[in-house]
Amino acid sequence: MTGNIVARRYAKALFALGVKEKAADTFGKDLDGLAGAMNTAPELLKLFKSPSFNVQEKKAVLNDVVAKLNMAPLSVNFLSVLADKGRLDCLPDIQETYAELLDETSGVVRGKLTTAMEIPAKRQKDIKAKLEKKSGKKLVLDFGVEPAILGGVVLRVGDKVLDASLRAQLQLLKEQIKRGE
Repeated sequence: MTGNIVARRYAKALFALGVKEKAADTFGKDLDGLAGAMNTAPELLKLFKSPSFNVQEKKAVLNDVVAKLNMAPLSVNFLSVLADKGRLDCLPDIQETYAELLDETSGVVRGKLTTAMEIPAKRQKDIKAKLEKKSGKKLVLDFGVEPAILGGVVLRVGDKVLDASLRAQLQLLKEQIKRGE
């Protein structure tokens, strides 16, 4: 819980700076790049969390990574502040919160549509266009396949879930039979 509060505060501070400097998108890309590097090399996050390494050692590793990612100077300064405060381990949460703030101000909504079988690309575009029209917002939609839903779709957009899967309908029917309806 504390990590999320800390991450939210740092993300909001960076976002406010990004809006002021008209570099919010740049900061978002920089954080995405660093989070991607941390996902591909999990030992990087372990190093940032480890109390065995001092701030200078963590900064040295961070500077090597930042140099390869070609980040904006203000992003590098922000990361340096995180290192000084011992908060580099909060980077994944900071990146996630920052992305949410960026999406919110850009009017972008993220979601995931899960089906039992692969949907052709043209059909995916049609579904996305219809959902965007219905919501009135730009939608970033990930498509997934989960054979366990048997048929139908499960749509998750933000904190809302529409479960129109055959599995869910069978579960409802099972509950009705148990209750004797």
